[in-house]
Amino acid sequence: FSMNFFIQFLTYFRILAAPIIFLLVTLYSNYGWALILFLFASASDYWDGYLARKYKLESIFGAVLDPIADKILLTFIILALSLELSSPLVAFIGGVILVREFWVGGLRDLNARKGNDTATKVSRLAKIKTFVQFSALLSFLLGLYLNNALIIFLSNFLLFLALIITLKTGLSYTIATFKITDEN
Repeated sequence: FSMNFFIQFLTYFRILAAPIIFLLVTLYSNYGWALILFLFASASDYWDGYLARKYKLESIFGAVLDPIADKILLTFIILALSLELSSPLVAFIGGVILVREFWVGGLRDLNARKGNDTATKVSRLAKIKTFVQFSALLSFLLGLYLNNALIIFLSNFLLFLALIITLKTGLSYTIATFKITDEN
């Protein structure tokens, strides 16, 4: 057992937890276990990066896989909540958030091919974005678990805040990419 293995496990944990959370919410209405699993999966996003930096175990593979794991988790939870809440609002905002995530993934690929990695280097605001996204989704799960309409209603505002930050970071990455790309 090594620290490197543990860090990789944390990243893979998000990928494996995502479909399980989806099934817990949509098929079994087991919001408690879904909430706990999503809480651990969300926390693993912080810990894998923190530990990799602390122990100087950062890798290209980890840098590529980490945001993919986040996107997989985000996709499954947005789909689950959209279905479970029968909410066009959650589905639409979630869809816009996912489109931004795929767009930025494309920008990262473009920048990697052109040697412009700094244009889409993860910013502090992007880390806040992920935190707010996961907090909004956790809030929805908590509302479902407690069967509390007020928490679910307030979660919509948190999701909207996540949308604003998501669009802001996506726009910043887009401008940085094409500014650098045009100069080359």
